[in-house]
Amino acid sequence: MGGKYTRRYTEEFKRDAIVLVDSSGKTVTAVARELGISSESLHGWHRRAKADRGGSESGEPTSTEREELKPYDARQATDQAV
Repeated sequence: MGGKYTRRYTEEFKRDAIVLVDSSGKTVTAVARELGISSESLHGWHRRAKADRGGSESGEPTSTEREELKPYDARQATDQAV
């Protein structure tokens, strides 16, 4: 499992990593390895970017939809804590 520290990446870094996956013909795992990041992170960024472009068939919500759902997620977490 992950450590105590969660690494934060800039939006620019994420975009560049996604472009590298899309343009290089390499797998997400190979690009992640080259960049020294976890393949799980890059897979998530790539999946969300694809959903935002309208290319997701998995039902992944777009960034806008995720933002709209945040208040409901917070409310649900509060309800479960009670």
